[in-house]
Amino acid sequence: MATRQTEGIARLMRLPSIGLLLIWMIVPLSLTVYFSFRYYNLLNPSASGWAGFENYSYFLSDPAFWQAIRNTLTIVLGVLAITVVGGIGVALLIDQPIFGQGIVRILVISPFFVMPPVAALVWKNMILHPGYGVSAEIAQFFGLQPIDWFSSYPLFAIIVIVAWQWLPFATLILLTSLQSLDSEQKEAAEMDGAGFVSRFWHLTLPHMARAITIVVLIQTIFLLGVYAEILVTTNGGPGYASTNLPFL
Repeated sequence: MATRQTEGIARLMRLPSIGLLLIWMIVPLSLTVYFSFRYYNLLNPSASGWAGFENYSYFLSDPAFWQAIRNTLTIVLGVLAITVVGGIGVALLIDQPIFGQGIVRILVISPFFVMPPVAALVWKNMILHPGYGVSAEIAQFFGLQPIDWFSSYPLFAIIVIVAWQWLPFATLILLTSLQSLDSEQKEAAEMDGAGFVSRFWHLTLPHMARAITIVVLIQTIFLLGVYAEILVTTNGGPGYASTNLPFL
């Protein structure tokens, strides 16, 4: 049992790491707040001065700022909806005993390791291109007019690309949670006559609630900073139709 002396020594030993973490977080945050009150040009650092709240006033009065907020929230909510629902579905599928289960799982999580600019280029030029993309070929096969997704539905196209990248992450976290479910509970539910839907709603989904929360929190942090996919595909356009806060 630890004594007060050893507890005090343990606290002192933790101080350097805690101090380093605080410096690591506070210094960048303080500089960000400081420069937000100044005029600053990266191309001409000498042309700077105190701006006060003028920078904030400029953003709040700019219509593009509010459009960017709406686009950012749309991207975050859209991707979360696809990845959480899709992740649960894929996790349930690949949790079943099938031939080549290990290979299937590797293929499912592989998109997560593709760099965002590369993924955006693949979707832009090989899948969603209105002339020679896979979507255009499918539309022409059924006698339909190909859609220029990045001009007509730019935000939807970006959501699809980003969701494709993050679906493996959600699947991996949710699959891990699903595999930790006690098999005896599932067997007991089956013996009581509970069907698949009932077992999923009353047993599986509540068990995965914490994992779903983790997926939502982690993805939200990263989705608020989506940039490369927009730069490569739409460059924020047409107009400000696909401009989010980082791109603004």
